[in-house]
Amino acid sequence: MDFATIGGLVISLAGILWAQNHEGGSLGDLLLPGPLVLVFVGTLGVGFMGGIMKDGVGLIGVLKTAFLGKPKNAGETVGVIVQMAERARREGLLALEDAIKEVDDEFLRDGLQTAIDGTDPDELYEILTAKIQAKKAADKQAAKILGDMGGYAPTIGICGTVISLVVVLANLSDAAALGPMIAGAFVATFWGVASANVFFLPLQSRYMRLMGIEVAQMELVVEGILAIQAGSNPRSVAKKLESLLPPGTAVPDKKAA
Repeated sequence: MDFATIGGLVISLAGILWAQNHEGGSLGDLLLPGPLVLVFVGTLGVGFMGGIMKDGVGLIGVLKTAFLGKPKNAGETVGVIVQMAERARREGLLALEDAIKEVDDEFLRDGLQTAIDGTDPDELYEILTAKIQAKKAADKQAAKILGDMGGYAPTIGICGTVISLVVVLANLSDAAALGPMIAGAFVATFWGVASANVFFLPLQSRYMRLMGIEVAQMELVVEGILAIQAGSNPRSVAKKLESLLPPGTAVPDKKAA
């Protein structure tokens, strides 16, 4: 997990709890089961309605990636590509067939295998870029569900408040209980707004950021594979790929494979 994720969540919740305590309230005032279940379960349900079954089933994985995912090390990927370029330069492209079995990056491994199989460079480029476009489309849809849930949650919270206020109006004869009941009615609105702005929408932004980094690395891999297939000088490959890396990204100094 990236510290920015857990750190940001802790800071946000700490600010909310401090404000609640500062105003004389307690944590228990906010942790009412009814509003919590209504907001989170209701938002999850309407989020599923906005997509297809495959989107709903994949939502758990999307949440896990958004919350726990870490960006891949692009520098290490460049190091592997340069190793492969050195070996291909010395022994030929077919010599990579055994070496790619140890490559962890699935996109790089499959791309190299396609090149080794003798695929035409133009066709190879089309195949790899098509995979990238398919990934972008899938990531966009996954992020959209998180964004939709962030939009639905506040309204679901308002529905909870209305339900609670209906109960309050039905019990006006009990004057002593009106204060706590009215206060509790607005807890659903709080969780609707809070869940959207402290959970769903930030996770959507983080998921999009992680996927953007991954797509950028895939595009870098395409450049590397095409250079290897063309028999380019490994030093030129290294310089070209390093120029595509984000500033400050280190490339491990590995010996040739």
